[in-house]
Amino acid sequence: MRTARRYLAKEIYRSSAIVLIALLGLFTFFTLIEELDNVGSQLSLLNLLYLQLLSLPTRLYELLPIGMLIGTILALAGLAQRHELVILRVSGVSGIRLLLTLWVITIPMMLFAYVLSEVVTPAAELRASEASLQLLGRAGGGRLNSGYWFKENDGNGNTRIINISSLQSSGGVSGITLYEFGEGQEMHSFSTARQGRFTDGKLILEEVAETRITIRPGSDLSQARSPDEPLTELHRMPQRSLNTTLTPERLIARVLNPELMAIPDLLDYIGYLKSNHLQTDLQMVALWRKIAYPFTLLVMMTIAAPISFMQTRRGGVGSKVFIGILLGVGSFMLNQLALNIGMLGKWAPWFTALAPSLGALALALTALLLMENQHRVRRFLLSHAVWQRSGS
Repeated sequence: MRTARRYLAKEIYRSSAIVLIALLGLFTFFTLIEELDNVGSQLSLLNLLYLQLLSLPTRLYELLPIGMLIGTILALAGLAQRHELVILRVSGVSGIRLLLTLWVITIPMMLFAYVLSEVVTPAAELRASEASLQLLGRAGGGRLNSGYWFKENDGNGNTRIINISSLQSSGGVSGITLYEFGEGQEMHSFSTARQGRFTDGKLILEEVAETRITIRPGSDLSQARSPDEPLTELHRMPQRSLNTTLTPERLIARVLNPELMAIPDLLDYIGYLKSNHLQTDLQMVALWRKIAYPFTLLVMMTIAAPISFMQTRRGGVGSKVFIGILLGVGSFMLNQLALNIGMLGKWAPWFTALAPSLGALALALTALLLMENQHRVRRFLLSHAVWQRSGS
């Protein structure tokens, strides 16, 4: 069985590599065509090719499960067409044992997926964001039209909200607006700064204009009298230092897709959000999906097994590959649908992340067991039909 396992592994790895290269080339070509409109004085064709090169690990991360599914079906269907799977089955290898062999073959791919998910993709995505900031002045991600928004406590029971217009590739920020609130959620100051930088747990603001609210206008309005003092005072400072829990890494985490972050960075960002009483639903789902990502390859292999085993009896290679493509696209759409429905329905993060994969695994195992025991099932159905006729 060891020789058969090595032979199967070689065929599956080769087919999966070919499929992944084809998918990467196809998606990169379409993206390159779409981004050609941005080529001009600010972005050269060489810069665009560089950005596309940095996006290859992210694209590989997204396409790896589908490519593994199609590649496995292609390899096993080819073996079935050459009657090599028939030889294995006739020699006494059951479908379940063959599935376990396929799972063993998947282990190196799972290790590769873990390294890709935790090391290669986060580093490439971070570098791509820095390059995009430097070349285009934007990094996409969670940016609104008004910029990036952050909320935190100042350590004295007060709350501050920070708005940053743009991030800089050097780790600095520009166009900062700072809103500071007291314990009763009453704003007591409003500040703007041209730019800022992070140093040793501090945010150093430069060219600061701080507007301080000196009195409480609500109390004067409730008494129907005009205030005796000015409502606000404007102070200009060349520099101001703030103790902050924000770091350049957490700023980048705000920009990046949570599923493209390394698990330690994602846990750190979730801790930051929880400490500031912000929503973490999307990040928690992303955390569970990242934990389950290597095991998704096992699910894809399990789905491929019954489709490929059908090849020994009927059908051609093309039809099975077409089914594999449909299942791959369907699994991707189902994952996205489950994510959106789970977020709207407030499902548990682990259930939102794992439900599609667990459902697909259960269906694939059921199909495989039915194929393995189809003669028994047929005899049972025939005996049940005969019993019903004799009873009637």
